[in-house]
Amino acid sequence: MWYAYVIKSKKNKHLYVGSTEDLKRRFTEHNQGRGGAYTRKNAPFDLLFYEAYQEKGDAIAAENFYKSGYGREVLKEKDGR
Repeated sequence: MWYAYVIKSKKNKHLYVGSTEDLKRRFTEHNQGRGGAYTRKNAPFDLLFYEAYQEKGDAIAAENFYKSGYGREVLKEKDGR
């Protein structure tokens, strides 16, 4: 199972979009400062939402969608902004 996910920084309320095969492990990494440079500086996070996919390519496509202009608008609605 693959996941596209969105986490929200408790520090600055910004959203981060990613994809992974192990959502629990990846979320823990982000909160422990073991993610990339962005998540290291902006931890801790809340999990805003995730979507599960059978195929890696589908999760990556969803991640790319949420990083697009229209995808960001959809995220604002999900975040209640």
